[in-house]
Amino acid sequence: MATRAEQFAGVSTAIITPFRNGEVDYEALRQQVEFQIAAGVTCICPVGTTGESPTLSHEEHEQVIAAVIEMVAGRVKVMPGTGSNSTAEALRLTKFAARHGADAVLIVGPYYNRPTQEGLYRHYRTLAEAVDIPVCIYNIPGRTGRNIEPETIIRLAEIPNIAMVKEASGSMDQASQIIAATDLTILSGDDSLTLPLMAIGGRGVISVVANLVPQDMKAMVEAFDAGRIAEAQAWHKKLFPLCRDLLSIASNPIPVKAAMKLLGRDSGELRMPLVPLEGEGLHKLRQALINYGLLKE
Repeated sequence: MATRAEQFAGVSTAIITPFRNGEVDYEALRQQVEFQIAAGVTCICPVGTTGESPTLSHEEHEQVIAAVIEMVAGRVKVMPGTGSNSTAEALRLTKFAARHGADAVLIVGPYYNRPTQEGLYRHYRTLAEAVDIPVCIYNIPGRTGRNIEPETIIRLAEIPNIAMVKEASGSMDQASQIIAATDLTILSGDDSLTLPLMAIGGRGVISVVANLVPQDMKAMVEAFDAGRIAEAQAWHKKLFPLCRDLLSIASNPIPVKAAMKLLGRDSGELRMPLVPLEGEGLHKLRQALINYGLLKE
């Protein structure tokens, strides 16, 4: 029988938070949720980086968590983002998610205040000990300013419900060190590195590009898991230019929201200080969608 963490293997989608006229558009959010469920993803991850959590009010953050859990109604798993650079705030969000029926929580490393490794350990320990659902450590030092070192994650793995790591450091060596020393479920935090990470023992991805092509990400992950390596590599080659362009043109989620607007699936509205993609960046993104076959010339 799979452990609770192993049940999150596969493709989880870090969904956008749709806005209209400055407010969360819950009908559009429902459409995004249904799109992901129809594609057969393992899990939906609202209010993370892609969900623009930094510019949601505390009330909105909780409302989106509750709304997605209600919309999903148990059909797939829900793992909302509940991180903060304040342990007290992260604790409030984490308890809220658990109380409202989240299957797990995704907790980004504290950002800006750059805690020590001991501070990171105590932060995650405090949060994990407050709930009885699985905790996924989200390590993205490029945004937080502080890497959660493998030694710290190995210590945290001793806490029973710290079960997963969303690894977005870009370091295969770091991921290998964690995989070798723990039984944590490692999920890629970079779409373009999903297949390489799975090759060293990763179990899937928390994906941005799956907002657009969840079936294709799922096909790649399932092909690798089934031992169809050439098929997985073919999917990787197809997906890679789209993953690269979504990640490199501008900060996430600017490009994915622009892409969804071009595809008629979102208003494309962002919250300041994020602004819409324009000019050469928008042209490059449009061409990537055309090359992939998602848009016509």
